[in-house]
Amino acid sequence: MSKGASRGAGTPTRAEGGPVAVTSAQVRAFRWDAHQLGRAAGSAASTEVDLLDLGVQDSGPDGAAWALEIRGAEPASPGELLYAWTLRGAPHAYRRADAAAVTTATAPYDETDAAKRVFDASRPLKAADLEVLDALRTVAVLEREIVARPTVKGDLSAALTAAVDPPFLRHCTPCDATHLYEMPFRLAALQAGLELEPDASPPVLRRVPRHSPDPYASLAGEARSRWDVVRGYLRFYGPASVHEAAAFVDAPVRTVKAHWPDDVVPVVVTDAPAPKGSGRFVLADDVARLRDPGRAAASGRAVRLAGPFDGYLQGRDRDVLVADRGRAAELWRTIGHPGAVLDDGEVVGTWRPRTSGSGDKRTLTVAVDPWETFGTARRALVDAEVERLAQFRDVASGGWVLP
Repeated sequence: MSKGASRGAGTPTRAEGGPVAVTSAQVRAFRWDAHQLGRAAGSAASTEVDLLDLGVQDSGPDGAAWALEIRGAEPASPGELLYAWTLRGAPHAYRRADAAAVTTATAPYDETDAAKRVFDASRPLKAADLEVLDALRTVAVLEREIVARPTVKGDLSAALTAAVDPPFLRHCTPCDATHLYEMPFRLAALQAGLELEPDASPPVLRRVPRHSPDPYASLAGEARSRWDVVRGYLRFYGPASVHEAAAFVDAPVRTVKAHWPDDVVPVVVTDAPAPKGSGRFVLADDVARLRDPGRAAASGRAVRLAGPFDGYLQGRDRDVLVADRGRAAELWRTIGHPGAVLDDGEVVGTWRPRTSGSGDKRTLTVAVDPWETFGTARRALVDAEVERLAQFRDVASGGWVLP
């Protein structure tokens, strides 16, 4: 049994007709296993990462590629992955073979959900008696027409601004210009059959080959689908509440509740505050793994340097992952938050990369801020992960230092 599981209070118990009772340490052990973070480097193909069903966020300097790397995946072949703006308008990586399923799963569930996901863009549309879903379809059709060849985001934005009516537009103070609201711009792109070119800055959109879109013809709602985003939240962040899943998806609580899977079991986390609104639930098929993750990998204990936007850190019940409010505030800063040092699922510190030199003489040094004592074994594992990150970035390793 790995260290994360050993910190728990034993096998969860369930009173007759009552919820399963677990500790927060047991929840972390379950999620560590669900996120496949204990796998050895290069032990799986690039598409054999379960989180790709929900999407691997591609934000930060190392993005989705590093998130897949620390889940044991080999580097993806060109074109094997699809990058698109989806949940919360953020860029995510998916399997290219899943493009059609992801397009449906990441669409809103209904009109109310669509209005919630576009935030303040819904107000002028409603004032003009326009349905948000109809407006999103309009944007998607226009984006498809404009992007006949790879197009820089700014050029697409300018062309859209010239093509739509005033309810679609806003004056942007930072830009001192009028253009389309950002969330409709982003959320309509995949519905238009557009993907993001990987590693392009500024973003470049292009048509997905052999993918003929019918914008918002199929809305989300297949509760048993492995790509369903509410079900996905429970798979990777369970036990979870309706409110937490709604916050992750940016959907209304009422909508998420209406699409809540029926194959769930109630759970109480005994050493964490009760969630807002409803209680916590886990998928029925996951109860056994919650009781005993059984995740002692052949590679043994694992330390990972999770990036600032890594999926493991994206759960909305942060107090289950980091109970100390001061440390939680340090990890999840509003601007410029660091990555997390994970030891078998436990957050034991934060890290920030520092690169010096230029060209082929660049060196990566990692500043690590420990939250507890790093013994000899843990220090050796951190050494190995820093070396791994340097190799991933194709630079020399300068080791790690205290801030």
